[in-house]
Amino acid sequence: VQLVESGGGLVQPGGSLTLSCAASGFTFSIYGMSWVRQAPGKELEWVSGVNSGNGRTAYADSVKGRFTIYRDNPKSTLYLQMNDLKPDDTAVYYCTKSSRTTWDGRSDYRGQGSLVTVSS
Repeated sequence: VQLVESGGGLVQPGGSLTLSCAASGFTFSIYGMSWVRQAPGKELEWVSGVNSGNGRTAYADSVKGRFTIYRDNPKSTLYLQMNDLKPDDTAVYYCTKSSRTTWDGRSDYRGQGSLVTVSS
């Protein structure tokens, strides 16, 4: 299993970024997926998840209304569209694979991460 994130970078407050996670080594379409993040000096925080099948999504309160998670099963790729970014969104963002069809299953794989820095 490989999960490779990309798309991070430096953005000004109020700006937008889209993260991508290219998945390989497993049948992407049948597993739930999530994004988690870790800010400097803080614990890992769940950000958003998406189920396989029905594509149902969920978001942490801190990003609800600003972030959108979606998946492209034929391309085995997970995305996180981030709008109206705030300095508190600065973190390393990781995509994770669930052990189940739903995003809230035990996470059994995680990518290497992509750094997002929100600063003026």
